[in-house]
Amino acid sequence: MLTSLLIKNYALIKHLEIQPEAGLNIITGETGAGKSIMLGAMGLLMGNRADTKALFDENEKCVVEGNFDISKLDLQAFFEDLELDYEPSCLIRREISPNGKSRAFVNDTPVTLDVLKTLGVYLMDIHSQHDTLLLNTNAYQLALVDAFAGNQALSEKYLVSYKAFKSAEKALAVLQSDADSLKKEFDYNKFLLDELIVAKLVGEEQAELEEELMILENAEEVKRKLGFAYEYLNNADLSVLGLLKDANVALGSISGISEKYAALKERINSSLIELQDISNEIESEDSKVETDDEKVVFLRDRLNAIFRLQQKHAVKSITELIEIREDLQQKVSKVVNLGEELEVLQKNKEKLFAETQKHATALSESRKKVIQPLVDKIQGLLAELGMPDARLLIGTKEKAFASDGIDDLIFEFSANKGSTPKPLKDVASGGEFSRVMLSLKYVLAEKKSLPTIIFDEIDTGISGEVAIKVGKMLTEMSSKLQVIAITHLHQIAGKGQTHFYVYKDNSDTKTVSLMRKLEADERIIEVAKMIGGQNPSESAIRSAIEMLENNN
Repeated sequence: MLTSLLIKNYALIKHLEIQPEAGLNIITGETGAGKSIMLGAMGLLMGNRADTKALFDENEKCVVEGNFDISKLDLQAFFEDLELDYEPSCLIRREISPNGKSRAFVNDTPVTLDVLKTLGVYLMDIHSQHDTLLLNTNAYQLALVDAFAGNQALSEKYLVSYKAFKSAEKALAVLQSDADSLKKEFDYNKFLLDELIVAKLVGEEQAELEEELMILENAEEVKRKLGFAYEYLNNADLSVLGLLKDANVALGSISGISEKYAALKERINSSLIELQDISNEIESEDSKVETDDEKVVFLRDRLNAIFRLQQKHAVKSITELIEIREDLQQKVSKVVNLGEELEVLQKNKEKLFAETQKHATALSESRKKVIQPLVDKIQGLLAELGMPDARLLIGTKEKAFASDGIDDLIFEFSANKGSTPKPLKDVASGGEFSRVMLSLKYVLAEKKSLPTIIFDEIDTGISGEVAIKVGKMLTEMSSKLQVIAITHLHQIAGKGQTHFYVYKDNSDTKTVSLMRKLEADERIIEVAKMIGGQNPSESAIRSAIEMLENNN
């Protein structure tokens, strides 16, 4: 349940803090004082979108914090799935900065609005005038019936199966859509692939071929220069190696005199070894170079073939040609295996269709099974609320698979004897709508196991004995869960265990909304005002005292 609420810099609220209690919490106050503003702020905690126009002071950020006791809600697994720290007391915070940036936190961990919406379903049910519009939507109607039937497990099984089926259906449709174009491209792709396969391309081949061709085309010059280099190193009369050997001998005769001379000798010796190795390699390379006109022709033809393929495919390397070859191989193989792949996807789709149909049927049957008990229950409550002739009909019509099943529900209503039931939105007045919604919420409150339910003027269009009955129903609901009711009727206000009063303060340059918890004597005066006007008579005060005493 909601244990505390903090609202700062929101709409007409500069700073507000309240601590609702278990049971029935009543909120009353002046018209336009901001009773419903609190619901807008609480909607932010439920993941609703933020608007910078709602800032009281456009230069400061808005903060809304709600502390919830979730110790009895068994939400540990939910928090683990979202990688959130679980605490029996859960703090939800929304912040809206002046630049429009909105942030959300659960126990000080940043979260998305989707997480807040998912978590909010477990924490609160806010009834407002918007619900009267929602009641005419199929999704909301299905949610009501599912809650009454306890269909959460069935709905989850169906949704998992439905998503898998839709995914399989999409995969098959994509492949079927691609099949024609793939088949049209097959011959050309096969021609290109065969051409690349015949080329027998190797990754580093091009650089090696170009180097080998360059050597062969310049064979005479290469052999002549290698010969010169070898001669400079090994000439019998005067060679680099011969001179270095003489230097090595000369230093050897004095190497015992100083370590410096020995080090110089060692360095010359190392140079001799390196130059001898170079000389041997020059000789080896010289022996490999031969004039081979046939090889030159072969290399030129090979390189020209590679160049043509590169130009054809608009690439600059063999590596890219190999990638194209592999891609073409996949495309060709895909067409070759297309029939088999289509058959596999078709069978998978049919299998998932059957599974989804099974879960959809189970969900639909469960819904149909509870429709009449739900209707009977609602009509009984409506009779107690002063509508003995009210009739509610809930019809079903099968539809194609959707995320919420295969049922379209039709809610029809008539308030008066002899009237033909018609869609709710066409026949129900504001007061009638409120009583239908209260009856639904009353029936579902226990089924949904909600810790907190909030009513915004559920008493619209009612008075007298009906208002007394509504107050009684709210009291009965509050024995099972926390109820917060915004009301303008004394019959309901007198039923509350806790009473908050909303009022305007015009003492500053800007009007602000304030809220405070009323003490026992203040409650008497507030309820008396609701009975007899701004200046209540002694009779109204006595009636208020009697009403509050009867409540205790």
